[in-house]
Amino acid sequence: MEKPHLPKTVTDVVKLYDPRTWREKGLWWTAGLFVVTYILVITILGVFWSRSPATFDIREKTEGLAGVDRSESVRLVTGSYTTAAAIGIAETLLNKPGGYLSNDMTPPGVLLDNIPNWEFGALTELRDLARAMRNEFSRSQTQSVEDKDLQVAEPQFSYDSESWILPSTESEYRTGIAAMHRYFERLSDGNASDGQFFARSDNLRSYLAVAEKRLGSLAQRLSYAVGQAYLDTSLAGDPSARQARPAAGERENKTPWMEIDDVFFEARGYTWALRHTLEALSIDFEKVLEDKNALVSLKQIIRELENTQNPIWSPMILNGTGFGPIGNHSLVMASYISRANAAIIDLRSLLEKG
Repeated sequence: MEKPHLPKTVTDVVKLYDPRTWREKGLWWTAGLFVVTYILVITILGVFWSRSPATFDIREKTEGLAGVDRSESVRLVTGSYTTAAAIGIAETLLNKPGGYLSNDMTPPGVLLDNIPNWEFGALTELRDLARAMRNEFSRSQTQSVEDKDLQVAEPQFSYDSESWILPSTESEYRTGIAAMHRYFERLSDGNASDGQFFARSDNLRSYLAVAEKRLGSLAQRLSYAVGQAYLDTSLAGDPSARQARPAAGERENKTPWMEIDDVFFEARGYTWALRHTLEALSIDFEKVLEDKNALVSLKQIIRELENTQNPIWSPMILNGTGFGPIGNHSLVMASYISRANAAIIDLRSLLEKG
């Protein structure tokens, strides 16, 4: 077999990198074809990975985790659905097309920003849920002991969302998912002293209070897409109230043009995850909600959140102003979120009544 010709002298090396040599051997065409193919592949992958994940069925996910066929009638314990929702959200973050993109260091992941912001929104809700499960749902009172697996899962999901090595974000989140799986199994293992979930109205109100603040913040940030002037009402209603630094009586906020889609997709990710969590809570807290005649109210909140996941038919997030001819996606999203937020406030009020 003939050995390949390798450059042996300085002259040979110079000839190898001489443009005329490339032209004579047709190497320019090969290099150009490679570059075009690479860009095309990166573009196709980028478009495919930028699609928001679809919702999943909470009942199907829960029964799948329990190793139960959906056609069979099997009793699942209180808390199984909420735990399954947390696992489903976390697994979607890691296993969706393209995997977890927020810490990518190579194309196309490093070039994308919509899905990383979507991931951060969903991750924010997952962290809130894991914290509520650790501090509220799994404990009967303030003097009770924390669940050993939730004590592991909650800080794991709070790990840096953009760490790509030593350790990577994915490895830390998988540790949290494994702890959630152990908690899910212990809930229904028959040992009453090992793994508990308490569906009480005060626990649910505590979680909804956090979701209420998150939605309120997102609605405000979305409305800043067109600019908003507002009066400072931070100390209204309390004449003795004080704040750390004096604030202007009137202020105007406007989201920079390059960050409008970032806020939009963060809100879309958070509401996607919250929709699954509330659906799971509607099952685990069904008796509590029925006693307060509040089950329909929670279902209405879920319906409002489903509207935030409607398909986006525009290739970009539009930012029209006022009643002009161009729509404003941020204000539409803010409208859905504000309605869900108002409904949560009403729901918490219902749960507080005796």
